[in-house]
Amino acid sequence: MTKNQSKPAATSFVATLQKAAVNIGQALPIIVGVLLLFGLYRNFIPNTFLRQIFTGNIFKDTFMGSVAGSILAGNAVNSYIIGGELLKDGVSLYAVTAFLVTWVTIGVVQFPAEVAFLGKSFAIKRNFLSFVLSFLVAIATVITLKILG
Repeated sequence: MTKNQSKPAATSFVATLQKAAVNIGQALPIIVGVLLLFGLYRNFIPNTFLRQIFTGNIFKDTFMGSVAGSILAGNAVNSYIIGGELLKDGVSLYAVTAFLVTWVTIGVVQFPAEVAFLGKSFAIKRNFLSFVLSFLVAIATVITLKILG
C-alpha cells in the first residue's frame, strides 16, 4: 500500500464527520422543539387522562397506540423522545411500541400526497397493512423483551 492510497480513506472519514455534524445541526432544532412541546404537553394533559386511555389491557393499549401514531406521524428521532416521555408517564410498552411503529410507517397527514403519487388502491393497502403489522410487531416486541429480560 502506498502513501497516496491512505489519503482517500482519511479524507472520506473527515467528510463523513462533517456530514454527520451538519445532519446533527439540522436535527437539533427539531429535537429541541419536540422537547419544548412535551413540556407543554406535561402541563396540559394530566396523567389521569393517559391512564384512562391506556388501561393496561394489551390489545386496547396496542390499538390506541397504533391509532395515535397513525394520526400523529413524524420522523423516527422524535418518536424516541415522545416514546420515552410516554413510558415515564406510565403508558404501557405495548402502546408505546405500537405508537413508534405507526408514527414512522403510517401517515394520515401524508395520505393525500401518497394517493397522488402512488395511487389510491396502493396507499390504502399499504397503510392498512402497516397498521395491522404494527399491532403484531408491538405485541411480538414486548413479548420478546419479556422473554429476554
